Order: sequence, then structure tokens, then C-alpha cells
Amino acid sequence: MESIDVMVLRTARDWLAEGHRVLLATVVRTWGSSPRPVGSMMILRDDGRAVGSVSGGCIEDDLIHCYTKAFGGRGIPNSIPQVVRYGVSADEAHRFGLPCGGTLELVLEFIPPLSSLGDSLDELVSRLETGQLVKRIVQLTDGSVRLVNTAEPESLKFNDAQLINTLGPGYRMLIIGAGALAEYLSTMALFNGFKITICDPRSEYIDTWSVAGVEISTAMPDDAVYAFRPDIRTCIVALSHDPKLDDLALLQALQSPAFYIGAIGSRRNNRSRRDRLITHFGETEHSLKRLRGPVGIYIGSKTPAEIAVSVMAEIIAVKNGVALPVDMSIHQAKLAQEAAATE
Repeated sequence: MESIDVMVLRTARDWLAEGHRVLLATVVRTWGSSPRPVGSMMILRDDGRAVGSVSGGCIEDDLIHCYTKAFGGRGIPNSIPQVVRYGVSADEAHRFGLPCGGTLELVLEFIPPLSSLGDSLDELVSRLETGQLVKRIVQLTDGSVRLVNTAEPESLKFNDAQLINTLGPGYRMLIIGAGALAEYLSTMALFNGFKITICDPRSEYIDTWSVAGVEISTAMPDDAVYAFRPDIRTCIVALSHDPKLDDLALLQALQSPAFYIGAIGSRRNNRSRRDRLITHFGETEHSLKRLRGPVGIYIGSKTPAEIAVSVMAEIIAVKNGVALPVDMSIHQAKLAQEAAATE
């Protein structure tokens, strides 16, 4: 599936080309519980149409009412960017549907047609559509925009005078092994905005692959990982159950900054894998600290579809910086079950 950021920006470009005025809202700060993460964007058209999201809906409604004539507002102005904050008081938080204590800050950019902002937006979309990673630098004093290509993803930066938002290739997932579990996991990952590549040199598996929108590689897994050039928005999951394939991929992946590296298998297989990597490939318990296995959170999953839910949930938690309770790990849950059975 296409990145929501690209969809928002392309929509803004198209609306500008049609002669509309637009408002681009970007979440730049959050405090407490907030409905959307920093970097979330929404585009609002002068007649009230909107794409994207900066909250659960109520803040979008307020922006529409304030800035579009169609809903009784004063219309989208032709002015420098503004910084607005929602949820400062308990009453505001309740009014806008924010969680208790939740506050978020937005930068609002008012973009008329044929302006320098519009031109830079057209250029930005063109770069993103070719897979480039781009820093969009907005000066809040005058609304000027500068685009700079970059090699590494970075978090949004905001200091009241300048907004720097790195946009481009979103989160990616490389799956080793093209079995049934991989099909379910890739389907879920696509719906969560990941770009998916499946690697399996075994023709009997790759020839029956049925999920559309996925890139396919028949290279050896270590070569595929190297060619993938993992970055901090990359996760790598080994699902082939074949040590000759999974081990090679994991060894190469551990040399990368990928945010998630894991492999399927039982606790016994996971221990055997670690022993192999230490005995034959010079790894250590410390160097294997980033290797997750068995992957997933414990939900009693049995079928490939259920296991895929478990794995996807863990990947999303790690992506979002959520520290999962220890007792949700498959290893700890199975240990607790065994202890209970002996009582």
C-alpha cells in the first residue's frame, strides 16, 4: 500500500493544480497520550475536503470549521505558517476527544496555487515517487521551503522557527521464506503501510506465491539482505524454517541498523540457532541480543494466520517504541504454563 504521507502530499499537489487553496497540517509535538504520532499530516481543501489525519477526528473537524468557507469559517488565509496547540486544558482535551492529559501541537501551512510552496510541493512529490528520501525544511518566519536529499531516515525536528520533516521510503519488511505464514504476514504488513520484499531461492515455494504488491527475490538470503540495504525503518523476519536460509539472512541482518530482526521457531529451535551462530560463526550472546526469537507475542496462536497476527503485533510495538511486558513473550508464557502444569 502507498505511504499515507505520499498520498497526502500528492493530493495537495493535485488540488493546487486545480486552483484550490489548501492547508497542510503537521503534528510537531505531543504531550501525554495523543491520537496520532509526531509527523502525521493532513491536507485540507478550501471547500472542506480533507485527506490524512492529525487526531481521531475532532481536531480535523475544528480545522475544517475554522478554515473553510464551506463550513462557515473565514477561509484558508494567505499567510505565513502558524503553530496551534490543542488539549492544553482538561476542557479542551474533552472537547476535542483527546485522551486524558493529551496535548498536541500543529504547524499549519497555508498554500495558495502557483506559489513557491506549491512549486516545492510538486518537486517533493516527484522525488518521493522515485523512491528518494527527502528533508523538507520549512522556515516558519516566512513560510519558505527547502528540499534536501538525504541518505538516512531521521525523526521530525521542530524548534519554533524551523520544521524539518524527513519524508520518503516508509517502513520496509524483508521476509525470508515464502510459505503460508509469510503470505498472511505480508498481507497484514501491507495494510500497515510496509513495503514488502519476499526472498526465497526455492522455486517450489516462490512459484506459488499469491500476494500482490510484494517484491520477490530469489537470491540467497544473505545477498538479499545486503542488497536490501536495511536502515532504521527496516524489519527482517526469517520464516523459512531452513537453517541454511534463515541463519545466513540473520547474520547479515545483525550487521545492519534494522529496528527489528527475528526468526520463527520453537524455543528449542531458537536455542539451537543461537548455539550455531555462536559456535560456527563467532557470534556472542551480546552480539545476538538484538535477535528476537521465537518471534511474536503470546496469544495462544496455532494457525498461520494467528501466528502472523502475533508477529505483526510485536513488530508494530517495537516500531512504536512500546516496551512489551516480559510475560507477553512466547518464551516466558510457555515457561509459566509449564510451571503451572507441574504444580
